[in-house]
Amino acid sequence: MNEQTGPRGVHVWDRTFRLWDVYFATVWAATVVFVLGTAEPGWPVRVAAGSLLVLLVPWYVARGRPVLMTEGTAERRAMTYIAGAVLLYLPPGVLVGETRLMAFALVPQCFMTLRYRRAMAAVTVVNIAPVVGWALLWDISAQDVFFNSVFAVVTLAFSAAFGNWTIRIMDQSQERADLIAELDASREEVARLSADRGALAERERMSREIHDTLAQGFTSVLMLVQAVDAELEHDVPQARRHLGLMADTARQNLAEARALVAGGAPADLDGASLSDALHRLASRHGAEVEVTGTARPLPPGLEVVALRGCQEALANVRKHAGPDATARVELAYSVGALTVAVRDSGPGFDPEAPTDRFGLRGLRTRAAEVGGTATVDSAPGAGTTVTVHLPAPEAPAIPVAPVVPKGPVVPERTRS
Repeated sequence: MNEQTGPRGVHVWDRTFRLWDVYFATVWAATVVFVLGTAEPGWPVRVAAGSLLVLLVPWYVARGRPVLMTEGTAERRAMTYIAGAVLLYLPPGVLVGETRLMAFALVPQCFMTLRYRRAMAAVTVVNIAPVVGWALLWDISAQDVFFNSVFAVVTLAFSAAFGNWTIRIMDQSQERADLIAELDASREEVARLSADRGALAERERMSREIHDTLAQGFTSVLMLVQAVDAELEHDVPQARRHLGLMADTARQNLAEARALVAGGAPADLDGASLSDALHRLASRHGAEVEVTGTARPLPPGLEVVALRGCQEALANVRKHAGPDATARVELAYSVGALTVAVRDSGPGFDPEAPTDRFGLRGLRTRAAEVGGTATVDSAPGAGTTVTVHLPAPEAPAIPVAPVVPKGPVVPERTRS
C-alpha cells in the first residue's frame, strides 16, 4: 500500500497497525508462558516447543508484517508467510496442547492476507491438525480428546464467521478508500476545470473590452490618417482638425488602456455620470444625445454595459453607415429599467443575414450577463437601431442637469 500525504492519505489500517503488533506480541508471550509453565509433558519437550515458538517472532517481523501491511496484495508472498508460520506452529502445537493459544494470533492473519477459501484451508489446519497430532502422539484419555476436539471445532466455526466478517470489513474499507480517492481526484478535476473556465471567461471579457475600446480607437486613428492623407494637398485646415482628433483619440485610447490594466471604470465613466459619459462619447462621433426620465445612481456594472453598448453601436455607424449618416443616442430612465438606443440614418442591413460581427455578439453577451437584452432593428434602406435594455434598481432620484461635453465637440461627422 502506497502511503499518501494529507489528512486522507494515511489509511486507517496503517494508523492502527501497531495495535496488531501489540496483539501478536501479547498472544505470543501468553502462549510461551503457558507452554513453559504447564505440568506436562516434561521440560525438555516444553523447551523445544518454546524454542520453535520463539522463531515465530523474527518470521513475523521479517516476512509477516510487510505482507500484512499490503493487505494481501502480494499473494505469493502472503502464501509463503502463512505456510512458514503454520510450519513453525504445528510441531509445538502437537507437542504441547497449550500451544494452540497461538491460533488466536495466526487465524486473523490468514484472513488478512489470503483469499477466503485459502484462508479457510489454512485456518482448518491451524485448528484441527494440532489436536489430531497431539492425540496420536500422547496417551490421552478419550474424554480429553473429546473436549479438545469440540473446542477445535467451535474455534474453527468461530474463525470462519470472524474471517468472513473481517474480509467484508476490509473490502468495505478498501471501497471507501477508493471512493475517497476518486472524490479527491474529482475535486481536483473540478478545480482545474473551474480555473480553465475562469481563464476562458477572463480572456473573453478582455477580448470584449479591447474590441470595445482600444480596437475601435485604433480604427478611428486609421480612418483619420486616411482623411489627413487625402486633405494635405488641398484642405490644410481640415487636415489640422483631423490631426487634433487623432491626438484626442490617442489620449482616449491611452486612458482606456490604463483603466483596462488597472481593472477600474472606463475612462469616460471615471468620476462622471452615465449621462456625462454618453455625451463625451457622442461628441467624438458627432452624434446627438437625448436623456429622458429621472436619472439615478446605478450599479457600476450596469453603467459599463450601457456605455459599451453605445460605443459598439456608434463604432458600427462610423464603419458601416457611410459618411453622410447621422446618429442619435437616446438614454431613458424608467421604473426598474434603463434603456440606451442608438439610431442612425445609414443604409441599414438584413439582421437575419449571416454575419460574423464579434461586437454585436459581445454586446448581447454583456447585456445577458446583467439580466438585460440587446436587440438590433434594421432593414435595407431604413437605417439601424441598436437598443440595450437593462434592469435598473430604484434609487433616490437626482435631477438631470445640462451636461457640457468634456471631450472635443465635432460640428460635423468625420469623413474618410
